[in-house]
Amino acid sequence: MPGTSTSLAPSILSADFSDLRSSVALAEKAGADWMHCDVMDGVFVPNITFGPFIVQAVAACSRLVIDTHLMITDPDRFIADFVKAGSHQITVHQEACPHLHRTVQYIKGLGAKAGVSINPGTPLSTLESILPDLDLVLLMSVNPGFGGQKFIPSSIDKIEKLHAMRQEMNPGMLIAVDGGITEDNAEDVVKAGADALIAGTAFFKAQNPMATAAKLKGFAR
Repeated sequence: MPGTSTSLAPSILSADFSDLRSSVALAEKAGADWMHCDVMDGVFVPNITFGPFIVQAVAACSRLVIDTHLMITDPDRFIADFVKAGSHQITVHQEACPHLHRTVQYIKGLGAKAGVSINPGTPLSTLESILPDLDLVLLMSVNPGFGGQKFIPSSIDKIEKLHAMRQEMNPGMLIAVDGGITEDNAEDVVKAGADALIAGTAFFKAQNPMATAAKLKGFAR
């Protein structure tokens, strides 16, 4: 909605895993809205991160929404484990789910909000049939698998088109954007239609994370 503040979701992929509690506390103090947990399996994407036990650890020391992004093959096998670990939102990839409607309903049946993500090379048309059922769409603005990548400029046009689709099909759905978010491009991303910014490197590696968070959250449509 016009004038609403932007939600910030620091990605723990860029946090200090030797002191995860302090990283989560920093995010909370900075005004973050979600803690974003990037789960990678080394198959769907070329990297391996962590499983439900890390999500459980984050949930145990955070009052924020736990937003879990499953970049894995056959996510249905593990969704219940991540909800049990404390995830409030589960996002799966359209490219990894041959029965996407069933997966989305499965997530909702477990009491979590359901999101679907698409890679930069995946067209928005693949979401048309599922869009009315979603709580959020996570647009990847880099090719998933590694943190610290540069934002793909054509993502702005994709966000604008998705925003137009949601206005027609599901006005209550959130749009989150993940990949290469910085203070330099965040305003354009928000003005294009994004409600939530996933920021790993931009937040946790910033010289002044508090100031960075304030700036990122300060952009509004």
